[in-house]
Amino acid sequence: MSGDRDESDLSELGYMQELSRELGAFQNFALSFSIISVLTGAVTLYGHGLTWGGPFVMLAGWPLVALFTIAIALSLGELASAFPTAGALYHWASLLGGPGAGWATAWLNTLGQFAITAGIDYGLAEFLAPLLGWPADRAHVLPLYGAVLASHAALNHVGLRWVARLNTVSAWYHLLGVLALLGGVLGFAPRQPLSFLLERRAPLGVGVGAGFFVALLQAGWTFTGYDASAHASEETHDAAENAPRGILTSVVASAVAGYAMLLAVTLAIGDLEAATSAPNPFIFVLEHALGRLGTALVWLAVGAMWFCGLASITSNSRMLYAFARDGGLPFSRAIARVSPKYRSPHVAVWVSAAMAFVVSIWAEVYTVMVALSVVALYASYAIPVAFGWWRRRRGWPRVGPFALGRASGAVNALALAWLVFMVLLMSLPPNGLAGATFLATLLVLALAWWGGVRRVFKGPEALGSRSD
Repeated sequence: MSGDRDESDLSELGYMQELSRELGAFQNFALSFSIISVLTGAVTLYGHGLTWGGPFVMLAGWPLVALFTIAIALSLGELASAFPTAGALYHWASLLGGPGAGWATAWLNTLGQFAITAGIDYGLAEFLAPLLGWPADRAHVLPLYGAVLASHAALNHVGLRWVARLNTVSAWYHLLGVLALLGGVLGFAPRQPLSFLLERRAPLGVGVGAGFFVALLQAGWTFTGYDASAHASEETHDAAENAPRGILTSVVASAVAGYAMLLAVTLAIGDLEAATSAPNPFIFVLEHALGRLGTALVWLAVGAMWFCGLASITSNSRMLYAFARDGGLPFSRAIARVSPKYRSPHVAVWVSAAMAFVVSIWAEVYTVMVALSVVALYASYAIPVAFGWWRRRRGWPRVGPFALGRASGAVNALALAWLVFMVLLMSLPPNGLAGATFLATLLVLALAWWGGVRRVFKGPEALGSRSD
């Protein structure tokens, strides 16, 4: 019966079932949980957090960001339940705010997803190079990065069935990996007193208050990508129920697991100054606290990063596919193709990988890549949430089984306040290139829209108006 309801919901939204529905509730959760990946974002940016905020940012910054992210997850979940389609945010913004809002949302989400894939896989390459005994310079990191991207694109090309299985493995891998890391650190590493977590620091010339906010990039970037559960709606059974639950549970599970891991690792720091000055503070802390066991735990994190990048390409390609089938991209007809053999949006998969590589060329500094992804993705989250809040006051066009009821307005307001704050914060120095790229993107989008796109791009048609 759920299959009939899924196809009926999709038909009412104006689309035919083209992609293969392979994902159950846990697999949908696993997709977002793998992209959030506390063993990726919290690990690769551990040094950034430690340098700008010290141990205190692990104690206070992570739960602060997690709390507001739950408000965003609830807001997006409500929309995912009402409009269970691939492309998700783009579709919601179009139906609630018009084609212009949808078009802007799609481009911002697309840019953010290119950048987040770049941040994940480039971060993996930077992490992997020293473990292989190679210099962590671009001459060695870029070929590794290209190889990682190619592996993710190839697996996504051959279909969702294999990717779904790997994402299930990934979810358990992440959970067991965090438990193994906690067991190793708590069982064998010397520990600082709890008061150590109150220590604050910042680079010379920067106040500890300002440094704390810059350090929030660590948690802010980790808590992105959970919209993947919504992007995979057309491949999820009982999507109106399971997609919003996948969004919310992935955020909550990541918040708890990540917090436990960060506190344990931070308490294992023997020399704070030596750790912050190390090429990779996370590797430094584990290897100095645990020796060979620490090195083995670092390799566990490498596996988690690989799984994270795989899921990111899945989400990114579904956004491209959905936008292209409505004619929103150059070469839309080609990008919207679905492989007759694998029933995957194979062209979109390879475009996602190629554009992620381009981002790494444009933004040579790793923190700029991740700041750009935070800015663009958070902006793309804000647009449909804002229009959803506005339309709710005038009467919803559609309500799904996952609804917040009277709490919806307050939750949306909390989510929007945080989204706007983070977009502004991550656009300022030391992330100036990310901010400049974001402003340039907004300018180009405005010029393109008013210069002619608005006359040809109509976006998704009204509910039920498109014939099969």
